[in-house]
Amino acid sequence: MNSVIAGTADAASVSRPLLDRKPSRSVAMLFIFLLLAGALYAGYSLVSDIHGAMPRTVAVLPFVLLGLALLIALGFEFVNGFHDTANAVATVIYTHSLPPHLAVLYSGALNFLGVLLSSGAVAFGIITLLPVELILQVGSGAGFAMVFALLIAAIIWNLGTWWLGLPASSSHTMIGSIIGVGVANALMHGRDGTSGVDWGQAAKIGWSLLISPVVGFVFAALLLLAMKALIRNRALYEAPQGNSSPPWWIRGLLILTCGGVSFAHGSNDGQKGMGLIMLILIGTVPTAYALNHAVTYKDSQDFIAVSIQAAEALTKYVSPNATVGDPHDDITNYVRDKDFTPNTMLALRTMVNDIGNETALYKEMKNIPNDRIRNFRNDMYLISESLRLMKKSGKPEIAADDAAILANYKKHIDHSTRFIPLWVKVAVAMALGLGTMVGWKRIVVTVGEKIGKTHLTYAQGAAAELVAMSTIAAADMFGLPVSTTHVLASGVAGTMAANKSGLQMATLRNLLMAWVLTLPAAILLSGSLYWVFRHVF
Repeated sequence: MNSVIAGTADAASVSRPLLDRKPSRSVAMLFIFLLLAGALYAGYSLVSDIHGAMPRTVAVLPFVLLGLALLIALGFEFVNGFHDTANAVATVIYTHSLPPHLAVLYSGALNFLGVLLSSGAVAFGIITLLPVELILQVGSGAGFAMVFALLIAAIIWNLGTWWLGLPASSSHTMIGSIIGVGVANALMHGRDGTSGVDWGQAAKIGWSLLISPVVGFVFAALLLLAMKALIRNRALYEAPQGNSSPPWWIRGLLILTCGGVSFAHGSNDGQKGMGLIMLILIGTVPTAYALNHAVTYKDSQDFIAVSIQAAEALTKYVSPNATVGDPHDDITNYVRDKDFTPNTMLALRTMVNDIGNETALYKEMKNIPNDRIRNFRNDMYLISESLRLMKKSGKPEIAADDAAILANYKKHIDHSTRFIPLWVKVAVAMALGLGTMVGWKRIVVTVGEKIGKTHLTYAQGAAAELVAMSTIAAADMFGLPVSTTHVLASGVAGTMAANKSGLQMATLRNLLMAWVLTLPAAILLSGSLYWVFRHVF
């Protein structure tokens, strides 16, 4: 794996980028200053939030676990940074479009911006894959065991593949870790292991593992062949001579696509850590983070009004023979098992009425008593997830007017519960950006040197990056879990095949093996760790 490529041409060796060049002292000092400023801001914000929300006497252990969980979550984003983002900079480095240290700084900065400007939708989307009973009790021992298990499993696999120089997908690693926790939790409670997993999402990931390498290989190869037919410039299809840069338009395209891939990685992958951090904060310090403090009096009054409308809309679909004991338990079972019954609609309407009445009683959400905040938010989460699942499954069939009312109601709930403080974004952005700038070299060398038998050409780099960036955009548009890592690495392989440069089959076999093993390995690791941590906590 780590040996120098056999058969590499002398010209390719001469044109190898200077990967060991360090940034200047002024750049390093600026980076350290920004890092310290961000860390101080995040730490001060966290302490301020906790100090303003907690009573004078409180147990120390939950805060120790909170600090440990936050460090592990940020550690995952750090590893994610130097593991995944190295793919984005490999092509600009090996085509001499940017010096390595500038390319890494550029990618790290755009990762940082991507995190800061992200919407948060992905952050809370990843949470919906977790077992619902653990989400509702994340501040308990089982909740901490879940968070520690899935994060540590993802870090272990990412570090292992990074050490071997294999560009595996951090997104798929995280999904596999979540599935492992779900399976282990279901088995430990005497249920079928399949009941703790969203197998629809797992199937999407499985198809992505199969399709994304094919997409990268085929489309990058076709794009390179099209470029050869349309752009008659021999220098574009040969290895760079010395350290010469590509033509200005190819160089600009490579820099643009590198920035686009980096920004998209930050705005998408960075949110996974945000979602878990918010889950940790909600479970540990619900008085500060369970409900959005930016919700105004007017927002609360609007919520009361739309609650009445939503309850009236749901009433139309309640079966006359429906009965319900504890509506909270009924809706929890529905969210967990996805099994809609006539009683589900009655339980949902009851919870909608109860939440609306409680908000009306206290006039404003910020007035909800501290001892009620956790349960209040949990009920809102269950209602939101139930509405999402009903819409997704189409059961029951709901008239368009009523569906619009329920969608508006869900929007108000999500505004109150799905928020990410700025300091969380800053902390994740720093971890991701720092990771990008620290451990990029191993993956870059694999993509740039160990996939093909010759040096990456200007046209190959442009074709692979264009396909990767376009695939990200299409995946975001259609909500498909395509791996940028898989697309880019296989895209480079596709351009090597189209250019008749030759492929290093040993590297490709190792890549494919790592990609195939990512899900089962992460499932096994996280499930085993969850079992161990459940006995520890």
